[in-house]
Amino acid sequence: MNKKVIFWSIVVALGGFLFGFDTAVISGAEQAIQQYWALSTFEHGLTVSIALIGTILGALTGSIPSEKLGRKKTLIIIAVIYLLASVGTALATNWYIFLFFRFLGGIGVGASSVTAPVYISEISPAKSRGRLVALFQFNIVFGILLSYLSNYLIGQDSEHSWRLMLGVQVIPSVLFLILLKYVPESPRWLIVKKGRVEEATAVLKIVNPQDYATEVNDIKEDMANHNEKRSDILFTRRNRFPVFLAIVFAVFNQVSGINAIIYYAPRIFEMTGLGKESSLLSSVGIGAVNFLFTLLAINFIDRFGRRTLMLIGSVGLIITLGLVSRAFYLNDFGGFSVTILLLVYIAFFAFSQGAVIWVFISEIFPNQVRAKGQTLGSLTHWVMAAIIAFIFPMLTENIGGGHTFLFFCIMMVLQLLFVWKIMPETKGKSLEQLEHTLVMH
Repeated sequence: MNKKVIFWSIVVALGGFLFGFDTAVISGAEQAIQQYWALSTFEHGLTVSIALIGTILGALTGSIPSEKLGRKKTLIIIAVIYLLASVGTALATNWYIFLFFRFLGGIGVGASSVTAPVYISEISPAKSRGRLVALFQFNIVFGILLSYLSNYLIGQDSEHSWRLMLGVQVIPSVLFLILLKYVPESPRWLIVKKGRVEEATAVLKIVNPQDYATEVNDIKEDMANHNEKRSDILFTRRNRFPVFLAIVFAVFNQVSGINAIIYYAPRIFEMTGLGKESSLLSSVGIGAVNFLFTLLAINFIDRFGRRTLMLIGSVGLIITLGLVSRAFYLNDFGGFSVTILLLVYIAFFAFSQGAVIWVFISEIFPNQVRAKGQTLGSLTHWVMAAIIAFIFPMLTENIGGGHTFLFFCIMMVLQLLFVWKIMPETKGKSLEQLEHTLVMH
């Protein structure tokens, strides 16, 4: 694989690292922040969830600068947002300033979940696109794991420890900003949006030295075919299948219960009778398993294909969620049985849904609407994440753990049917070939 393309992909995937770090770092700081500003339960809930609200806004508007200014300039703006958010939250002098900068960081997370996967999919050779785009998800879980470790190392020794927990993000933010200088603009954006064919050809020559001329011609031909009609509109008859795939895929990603388990892991473990310390240790275990199995998935996604990973994952999620549900129904919490089941659940999720979502959604839309399509998938994902995270404590309190995990299990049975009967395979095909297949569906 071309070293320059790997370098560009790793740099852009740093947006995923900051996404993961920013999302998870609050878990170690939220109790100290609540005490520091003497927050009510409502204010505390808003403090934790404000970044998620920013994420929805960032995902909703992420395609606008990406289409108008280009992928590279948008990523630079995102890096600046991350930097400002980390400095602002660490130095906040009152709760309102803190909320503003957490919200700003959320906008950065949402925008990066649109722009980074699109950029990587547009500069990647077809045969290794899955692996390169999956670097984004790998960096998300790496960011989550490092934020857990960073929080643990900083500890709660002083009343200002939370400032350091949030401020340490300045280091990867500055690194991201500096390295983006060495990344070129997306060749597909240059041709489709700006008609800068020579500039795009120079980039594609590095990406695909053997067939770059064919690729340039395919993009130009694809553009010529769509120039007669308004092909930059997402919600049209010709795009209905990719739109359907993106929405359904993103919904299933969240009704698996993944964010409920990641956000509320200590609470779930305490429900099964574990003490606080064991619960926190089990949470670090979840971060580590998530990281390892995402790494494994990156090595298999282009070899086995997206559908195979999803079929394996769906079956594993059905079994583990069913057994967790059974444990709650029977009140059978012997030893670490639920902890082990949830670690196996995370392994199956990371190997399938976790690794595949950003790859699959970034591949299935035509060049003219790819950023808008990624926005749709990302927005659906974040809205569902916010809903599940919001209702999970109420569900477990009102209907119990058994019913809650049974609901997630049934959703994964439906996902298995969707993957088996409807989901197309996208591995090894150029973005233009996929467009021809999917819009003609």
